[in-house]
Amino acid sequence: MRQVTWSTSDVEPREATGYWRDLVCATFVRVRVDPLADEGFTGTVSHTDLGGIGVSRLAAQPQSVRRDRALIAGEDDGYLLANIQLTGRGLVTQHGRAAVLDPGSLLFVDSTEPYAMEFTGAFTQLVIRIPQAQLARRDLRASTAVALPGEGPAGVVTTFLSGLGDLAAPEARDLVPHALGLVGTALGWAAGSDLDGNAEFVRERIQRFLRLHAGDPGLDAETVAAACGVSRRTLFRALAGSESFGAQLRRLRVTRAQELLRAKPSWPLDVVAGASGFAGAAQLHRAFKALTGVTPGEYRRGMRRHGTGH
Repeated sequence: MRQVTWSTSDVEPREATGYWRDLVCATFVRVRVDPLADEGFTGTVSHTDLGGIGVSRLAAQPQSVRRDRALIAGEDDGYLLANIQLTGRGLVTQHGRAAVLDPGSLLFVDSTEPYAMEFTGAFTQLVIRIPQAQLARRDLRASTAVALPGEGPAGVVTTFLSGLGDLAAPEARDLVPHALGLVGTALGWAAGSDLDGNAEFVRERIQRFLRLHAGDPGLDAETVAAACGVSRRTLFRALAGSESFGAQLRRLRVTRAQELLRAKPSWPLDVVAGASGFAGAAQLHRAFKALTGVTPGEYRRGMRRHGTGH
């Protein structure tokens, strides 16, 4: 096993974009890559082959990536791409789902179906390319484009996978079967299966999504369930015994409203309400007072009296 590194710095700047497209296609699967900046694009890939399992670390500038039916047609091999976000953020869509890749998160992509990725800022990522023939789990539809958080059980998987490319050949190859087993388990988590044994993990995923998207006024249980790759029934079962879905959403929105009332003292309450995920100022007023004991106006005046507003 030998690690090989390629970089756009190896070619003339005018050739960097074409070189990067060819490099991505050769390392992973055939895709259409379009840099989001007109000039100055840079990218680097360090790749290790572990008996057919590819472990690649890449760092690059903003770009969009598309794989469509035309590129898939004629290819005999199917791969699972396990994407571990190291820095920066990305948006991945497949099978009608969209998921945000935050640092530390793990997300699977099926190369036999169309998908899209977009990175609006510079980013680094670890990608494990696994032939689907080596997977025990072949039905990948429910497991793709579902971001697993970097903490908790999925964090154990990402830590293990991240270390594969740093080991010497014999040791790394010996660990490949264990890596495939962990990937299979993570695929099950992403699909929301085995809930009874992984309720805590599913609950953590739902709560993380709520923290990220509570400011969306259109957010509801159906949307969250679909984004997390579980059914509405599974969502409510996972939250049983803890704070309800509606209560969590209201609390997170009130917390966001408190932040805005402190940071934006000149904003009208209806603007604060909309930016916090509430349908209007009246809904914000009711939820805010129920949770804090004071109205948004009283809270803001209190901030001013204590000199904590900006």
